[in-house]
Amino acid sequence: MSRLTQAPCPAHSQPGRFISMNSQRSRTLQEAVTADSPEEVIAAAKVFFPRRNSVYAAFLEKEGKGWATFRGQGGEEIAIGAAQADGGTRVTGSTYLFDQQVARFLSSLTPAA
Repeated sequence: MSRLTQAPCPAHSQPGRFISMNSQRSRTLQEAVTADSPEEVIAAAKVFFPRRNSVYAAFLEKEGKGWATFRGQGGEEIAIGAAQADGGTRVTGSTYLFDQQVARFLSSLTPAA
């Protein structure tokens, strides 16, 4: 669900035009806090991304302690990082084209208490 706000449209310089606050720039880096451990988050990502519809599937490319990168169609990269933080584990997902898949993954994690 995107939020709309009434503001000047930078592309058209017409005050009062509606622009989406859910721009691509704000979707390339997404964060969530979960009750899952960093290890559980990375394990979940390794199961979640390869099982998507074939057009949106992404496969493990590299991984380390608390992070993993995946490659999808056209070489698109998804990077997932997880680290302990106050109140749970902070999970960060970064991509350019697979933002919807990252959002779905983040929403699949156990909410922080």
